[in-house]
Amino acid sequence: MAKDVTGLYEEFGDERLPPGQRETSRFPVLSKSGTPSWDRDSWQFEAWGAVEDELSLSYEEFTSLPSETQIQDFHCVTGWSKFDCEFTGVTFPTLAERAGVEDDAVHVMFHALDGYTTNLSLEECRRQEVMFVYEYDGDPLPADHGGPLRVVTPHKYAYKGAKWVSGVEFLTEPERGYWEKRGYSNTANPWNEERYS
Repeated sequence: MAKDVTGLYEEFGDERLPPGQRETSRFPVLSKSGTPSWDRDSWQFEAWGAVEDELSLSYEEFTSLPSETQIQDFHCVTGWSKFDCEFTGVTFPTLAERAGVEDDAVHVMFHALDGYTTNLSLEECRRQEVMFVYEYDGDPLPADHGGPLRVVTPHKYAYKGAKWVSGVEFLTEPERGYWEKRGYSNTANPWNEERYS
């Protein structure tokens, strides 16, 4: 049974559609440099940094972790939003608990197969709606949408949800990711239109 979390906008604004966004029924594809290739047999998800147990999980091991399905909205910084996306995967809190995040961890860096990185505070990640997703609408996540694994961050613009995720690093000091170093907002709240720094 899918859990509908589309009401989270009420924490941030009065309207489900953030200001400056237009709703679309399509799911446009955007990336830094095209879709990277991956091999199911050799792919690994890793968690490291300020954790008690560094993780290195195969695709089968990752998809065997406790999972859930959520109905979420998806907001792209370029101005479009797609409502009612059905995502299945592992919530960030579930993954963090498995790794045993240490008390001095304050920040998170997501790493992707194409070299992309993006960051969020640990507090912003500790929401059930932040997920490592491997299924979309009941099917394996398509490669152009970030398969085998992407992060979704429905309370942020989607560049905070890295595609083709290969790992997550727990940091004791804040760092900035790929777009954040290039002038995009570090906080990325769609309801405040925090697109650029």
